[in-house]
This record gives sequence, C-alpha cells and structure tokens, in this order.
Amino acid sequence: MKELTSTLNSILLNSLRRVSINKKEAIKVEKNAKIYVAGHRGMVGSAIVRELNKQGYTNIITRTHKELDLTRQDQVEKFFAEEKPEYVFLAAAKVGGIMGNSEALADFMYENMILEMNVIHSAWQNGCKKVEFLGSSCIYPRMAPQPMKEDCLLTSELEKTNEAYALAKISGLKYCEFLNKQYGTDYISVMPTNLYGPNDNYHPTHSHVLPALIRRFHEAKEQNLPYVTCWGDGSPLREFLYVDDLANLCVFLMNNYSGNETVNAGTGKELTIKELTEKVAAIVGYTGEIRWDPSKPNGTPRKLLDVSKAEKLGWKYTTELDDGIRLAYDDFLHNPMRAER
Repeated sequence: MKELTSTLNSILLNSLRRVSINKKEAIKVEKNAKIYVAGHRGMVGSAIVRELNKQGYTNIITRTHKELDLTRQDQVEKFFAEEKPEYVFLAAAKVGGIMGNSEALADFMYENMILEMNVIHSAWQNGCKKVEFLGSSCIYPRMAPQPMKEDCLLTSELEKTNEAYALAKISGLKYCEFLNKQYGTDYISVMPTNLYGPNDNYHPTHSHVLPALIRRFHEAKEQNLPYVTCWGDGSPLREFLYVDDLANLCVFLMNNYSGNETVNAGTGKELTIKELTEKVAAIVGYTGEIRWDPSKPNGTPRKLLDVSKAEKLGWKYTTELDDGIRLAYDDFLHNPMRAER
C-alpha cells in the first residue's frame, strides 16, 4: 500500500511539474539585459534592432555573417559559450520569392533548418532565458480556412512553391515547443505575414512581390517603358505588414507572451495582387500599361492571418499599406546597395 501511495504521489508531482513548466508567466526584459539579434543586417533583424534601441535597451549584441556563420555548429556553440546572451531574437534566414524558393528547394531547407537548430540548441545549452523564433505564414496549409488561425498548422498539405522553406520553419517552431515541454524553457515563436519596408531585398527575380514591384515600376518609369508584365493573373489575395510594426510586436511578445503555440503577426486586411500592383505603380509614379503573364505561377490563392490572438494580448499594427509603400519606396531610392542586390 505504501509503495502504491508513493507511486501515485510521484505521478501527481510529475504531472504538476509538467503543468508548471508549460504555463510560464512572461517576464519583462531588463533594459540592460544582454540581447542577441541574429540576422541584424536583414530587413526583420535591422527593424528589431531599431525597435530595441527606440525602447531603451542598451546591451544589444550582433554578428555579421563573416563574423559568425550560423550554419556552422562549432562557430555557434563557441559564440554562445563566450557571450552567454540572455535573450535571442532569431531573425536570420535564407529568404526569397517564388522563383528563389522553387529553384533552390534543397538550399532553402538545409540552410534554414541547420542555422535555426544551431542557434536554438546553443541558446538552450547555455541557459538563455528566452528565445523568440521568427517564422513565416507560409508554414500554414495551402488551402487552410481563412483567416488562418495558429491552430491550423499541419492540418493539410503545404504550398509546393515554398514547401522546403515552410518545412524548415515548422521544424524551428516545433523544436522551441518541444524544448518547452521537455526542459521547461521559455521559447516562443511569431509567424509574420508578407513583410516589406526598410532594408528589404529588391533583387529583380529573387525578391518578394512588393519590393519586386517597387523596383520593376521604378525602372519602367525611368526607362519610359510602355508596359510592365507581372507574374500570374493578379487574382491571389495577400496581406502585408510593415516591418517596423512587426519589430514592435516582437519586442512586445518577448515581454508579454509565453506559450507553446505561435502568434500570428499581420494586419487582418488583404487585397489582390492586381490591386497591390496598381497601388505600387501609382505611388512610384508609373503610368504605363500593366500586363499579366498567366503562364507564371500565382502561388497560394489566399493567405490571410487571423490576428485576434495578438490583439487580445494588447497589440495592433499602426502603419497602413499606402503609407508603408511610400516609406519602402523612399528606402529603395536612398539605399542603393539594397537596390542593386
């Protein structure tokens, strides 16, 4: 009888321990805490650094790719062992548009998966207080019910044009979840919708849709071209979030959210690619004809996030699309290195 009682008590204690592990309360980040922003030169990482500086955080550490190759496990382990960051924003990633993802499936999967596993695992090994993993809305099923809630993850098949990237991102957020469940860590993830803004990639073929349109219409205006041809038929619906709004949410979540489920980051508003194209052309000042090439892929028909979870936590975006496009175009005009990528 004593053995049975002891066994039951052990089971109860373990059960209570698991509950306490998985129901952490978010702890505010001290202004002088050591914070590592991985990918600080990219669009998202640079926005997070701007937001941290704006909010008065004073101990931000960064490394360029030349200084620290996140795909090299030995380098990542050495960095974390020496620096011991208390908080990590994991914004580093290999990213690209439809063409980039379609042409380099293996590269997108391998590089993203290995760098995020290296960073998350080394953070855990070195006692990091909190990690925030940045994913993408492409992790959700191609035909997910709209708007997409966080719990629709892995309920049906992914969009084939970015399947490799999505699988890598799903692995990263799941590894955070599993570390929380097994070891009691406080690692969270945020899934942004389509992003744009300062420090975007304006490559003519390997960028995302909005920066690609900015460059295409700007060059067409400069060259006085009579028409511009765009991919697909313009029918897909898309949502866009200004990157500085995302950065504000990232810092907000680091201070106010703990949980295994990801948090969607978006506006809750959508428009067709055709409408977006016309909007960008007008803001850039291109007045020629817009043609469509239906032989090129459209991608996912619709991709709208349910952002009610972030709103219930107390956050909402502030930059409307027209204003954001103007800011992005200004960045394109005054950031020649990015524009030439």
